[in-house]
Amino acid sequence: MSIDPELSARISRSVVEAFDEQIAFTQDLVRFPSTRGNEHTVQDFMARAMRERGLTLDRFDMDHGAIARHPGGSQISEHHSQAPIVVGIHRPRQEVGRSLILQGHVDVVPTGPEDMWTTPPFDPVVKDGWMYGRGAGDMKAGVASNLFALDALRRLGLQPAATVYVQSVVEEESTGNGALMTHLRGYKANAALVPEPLGESLTRANVGVLWFQVEVRGVPAHVAYMGEGANAIDAAYRLVGGLRELEAKWNQQVSGNPWFKDVDHPLNLNVGRIEGGDWASSVPSWCKVDFRISFLPGTSADAARREVEDCISAFALTDSYLSNSPPQIRFNGFTAEGYVLEPGSDAEAVLTAVHQDVMGRPMQPTPSTAYLDSRVYVLYDNIPALNYGAISENIHGVDERVDLASVQRTTEVIARFIAEWCGVEDVSG
Repeated sequence: MSIDPELSARISRSVVEAFDEQIAFTQDLVRFPSTRGNEHTVQDFMARAMRERGLTLDRFDMDHGAIARHPGGSQISEHHSQAPIVVGIHRPRQEVGRSLILQGHVDVVPTGPEDMWTTPPFDPVVKDGWMYGRGAGDMKAGVASNLFALDALRRLGLQPAATVYVQSVVEEESTGNGALMTHLRGYKANAALVPEPLGESLTRANVGVLWFQVEVRGVPAHVAYMGEGANAIDAAYRLVGGLRELEAKWNQQVSGNPWFKDVDHPLNLNVGRIEGGDWASSVPSWCKVDFRISFLPGTSADAARREVEDCISAFALTDSYLSNSPPQIRFNGFTAEGYVLEPGSDAEAVLTAVHQDVMGRPMQPTPSTAYLDSRVYVLYDNIPALNYGAISENIHGVDERVDLASVQRTTEVIARFIAEWCGVEDVSG
C-alpha cells in the first residue's frame, strides 16, 4: 500500500509536539485508583476529555440481563463494577472511509503491599524514560494514545473521514463484560484497534480464561485432638494438586496448536487468593480458594468449565475425606473464550505497513497468554481487532512501568493508521 510521506511526516511532528501534554494526561489517568468498583471518577474524567474534543458522548450502564443471556458474558457477582461505559463518537461530514473502534480499559488490578513499591503506585513518576505507576502500562498509556492520536490529526486541521468510536470500558481485568456491553449496545465498525501494552507487536491469538472459586468444608476440632477433625485447608491444598494435573494435561495439547506451540507453558492455573479457618488452635472447618485458568482458543468456555468440574469431582473421589464431603465450585468471573486473528485482513495490512514505516522493522505477530478485550470484536462483531500497543514491564506486579519512547512511537502508528484506514477530511470543511 502507498503511504503519503508528506502527511506521514506532518503527523509524526504533530505527535511529538503534544507529547509532553500526553504524558501529563496519562499521569492524570494513573492518579485515579481505579480498581474494580472504583472507576466512576476516572470515567467522569474520560467523559470530559471526550466532550472537550467535540466527540458525541454516550454514557451507559451495564445491562446485567443482556450480559447473562449472551454466550460471551462472564459471571456477574456482588463484586462486579457498577461504573458506566463511556463512548465518544466522531462522525465525519461525509462518510468516505472505513469506520473504526478505538478501545481501552481504565480499570486496574490491586497494587499489593504498597511498601514493596519504589514509589507510591498511584503517584506516577517519570524516570529514565519510563512512567511508573499502577495502570501506567495496563493500560492507561494506551487509553491516552487513542485520544492523542486523534488530537494529532486535529492539530493539522484534519479529522477521520469515517465514523470513529472511542470506547473507555471497565471490567477488563475481571470479566470482560465492559467490552461486551459495547457490542450489546450496538457499536460496530469495520475494524477495532486496542493498544494493550504488548511490546509493539500484533496479537495473533489469545487464550480463553475462567475464574472459579472452590470451597472446602472441614470438621472443626481442638488442635490437641486433631485426629478427630478434618482440616479444610489441608484438603484444599490436596485439591490444588489435582487441578495441577488438569493444567499439565491442557499444556500437553499445545503442541498441536499453530499459534501457541512455541510458547513455554502458555496455559496457566493460578491460585490467586486463599482464605480459611478461624483460629490457630482450631482445626479449620472451611477454606475458599480463588483460581484462574486459561485454555486454548477454539475450546468453548462451556467445555473448559465442564473439564474443570469433572477434574475436581474425579479428584474428590480419590481423596479419603473429600469423597464424603465434596468441594463446592462457583464460577465467579471470566467465562471468556480465546480468539485467533486470522491473517490477511486489510486492517492488518495497513497497520503492518505503518508500523514498518515508523519503526523501521517488520511487525511481529505474537500470541498472548493473557485475557484481551479484543476477543469481543473478533468473536462477536466478526471484524479484525488489532491488539497493538507500547512496551511495558511489571504489569500486575510491583513497579509497573511503560516505556515513554515506545508510547510516542505507537501513538504515531495509531494516528497514521487512522489516517490511512479512515481517510481524512478538513475539520472546517
